Amino acid sequence: MRDLSYLNKFFYKYRWRLIPGVLFVIISNIFGVLPAQVVRVAFDLVNENISTYQLFSGFNRQNIIYDIFGASLLLFGALVLVLAIIRGLFLFFMRQTIILMSRHIEYDLKNEIYDHYQALSLAFYRRHNTGDLMNRATEDVSRVRMYLGPGIMYTINTVVLFVLVIYAMLSVNVRLAIFSVLPLPILAVIIYYVNNIINFRSEKIQERLSSLSSFVQENFSGIRIMKSYVREASVREKFATESDHYKTHSMSLVRVQAMFYPIMLLLVGLSNVIIIYIGGVEVMKGNITPGNIAEFIVYLSQLTFPVMALGWVTSLIQRAAASQKRINEFLSEKPEIVSVITTPHKLEGAIEFKDVTFTYPDTGIQALKNVSFTALPGEMVAIIGRTGSGKSTIANLMLRMYDSTQGEILIDGKSVRQLNLTDYRHQVGYVPQEVFLFSDTIANNIAFSADTPDMPAIEQAAKDAAVFNNIIGLEHGFETLIGERGVTLSGGQKQRVSIARAIAKYPQVLIFDDCLSAVDTRTEEEILNNLGRIMQGKTNIIIAHRISTIKNADKILVMDNGQIIEQGTHEHLLSLQGTYFELYEKQLLEEEEPESLN
Repeated sequence: MRDLSYLNKFFYKYRWRLIPGVLFVIISNIFGVLPAQVVRVAFDLVNENISTYQLFSGFNRQNIIYDIFGASLLLFGALVLVLAIIRGLFLFFMRQTIILMSRHIEYDLKNEIYDHYQALSLAFYRRHNTGDLMNRATEDVSRVRMYLGPGIMYTINTVVLFVLVIYAMLSVNVRLAIFSVLPLPILAVIIYYVNNIINFRSEKIQERLSSLSSFVQENFSGIRIMKSYVREASVREKFATESDHYKTHSMSLVRVQAMFYPIMLLLVGLSNVIIIYIGGVEVMKGNITPGNIAEFIVYLSQLTFPVMALGWVTSLIQRAAASQKRINEFLSEKPEIVSVITTPHKLEGAIEFKDVTFTYPDTGIQALKNVSFTALPGEMVAIIGRTGSGKSTIANLMLRMYDSTQGEILIDGKSVRQLNLTDYRHQVGYVPQEVFLFSDTIANNIAFSADTPDMPAIEQAAKDAAVFNNIIGLEHGFETLIGERGVTLSGGQKQRVSIARAIAKYPQVLIFDDCLSAVDTRTEEEILNNLGRIMQGKTNIIIAHRISTIKNADKILVMDNGQIIEQGTHEHLLSLQGTYFELYEKQLLEEEEPESLN
């Protein structure tokens, strides 16, 4: 229960649903116990009046006794029915309070998990796969809700019913009560040992389910690659293997439960035998009436379902504890990047890296080493270099997705760590290297970056990103649904929609992380010309592989192995005849080769 104690705050929040729910449980069980006493009176009435009825055999009074006897039994039957209806009414109220409480807590817990996910840093998502994150926020929360609703409801119901029934049994005959509940301690011991097995196997099941969810999510996301390489059969075999592992762990839990429930029924049946035998002895001694035996059998039948539910509730609680433990693991994660609470800062766009060194915390790879440069408002600063030279890391540090290991990053003369992250990122436009589009309309994808977008602004952003003509050429124009991750668009169209999204927020700083790789040179030139117009007095950071993309930049940084090895204008770097010159010559040669083949 240590892991489930995290939920206590929700019980306090919804205490005015929980407390009435407990009261309804108690009241419903009181009306559930009373029919057994009515049955006892009715049974004794039958037993006592049979001899009286037979005594008046052949007399007219026998019919009168029969009518009175029948009316009395009908009255007892009606009373049992009324008590059952009243109990059913309070059971309804019980479910309307406790089960609804569990739904409210489920809603709050999912929101809390999702909010916490959003607060966590980028490094967290590099360590954990998407399927596992989804499973903890859905499947695990559903298991916790079963504890919060049915688990708590049946637990309270079982405890209250046990107390009332045992009290009623002891008040009738102590000896008979003790013997009839004698098998229950044995059941408690069995539950104690079975619980540990259920808990262990439940955790294994959840782990396998997370693995299975991750596998499915990843393969459906990469369905085009799978089909293009004709790997359906291989992936199907792997899925079958993953599914088989999940089935194996699930069946191991089912086997435990399959043994558990028959044992419970056996012990309950044994109690019935004891009641009839010991009760008969007590009747012959004159200590109880035959009606008391009927009363005890009713009591025992009332305990049968709670005893059976005890095993089910135990399983629910154990599985919920295993799920809540997994949820707590992520909720206890602290974000590496913590935003300070400061007054909003109007961004001018002056960026300065001072001897910045960065090592990725999850891999230990040193991506940057003593990097220093400045980018002033109105400047276009380009970064070029080989793959793995640290270009994208600079973009991540500018956005403060990570904090530098050493050195300092200044924004308008202030450390980026002293800025309110929400306010700062609102004023920065970012186009990532890996384009991500939502399964929504093109208009909504472009408008995603802006707080209050309007259609004219969306259309203008599309024009600036040189994708407007492509969009209006589609059947539904801007209202076209582009499918998961933009699957219905070409690579170049996706990049330009992503660029339009960044432009639509009118940022003071715009960061392009190699996002023009799938665009032809003519369209690239159009986009860059539009950027030069709309980003006047603002800061442009362009990361690229092609020199044609950055040759007109005010400053070019050449990266290699996490260091800036050259910097200057295009002409200056060519005059140095260093790494930049070699890249230029190589790309120039690659462009000339196709022409010579033609």
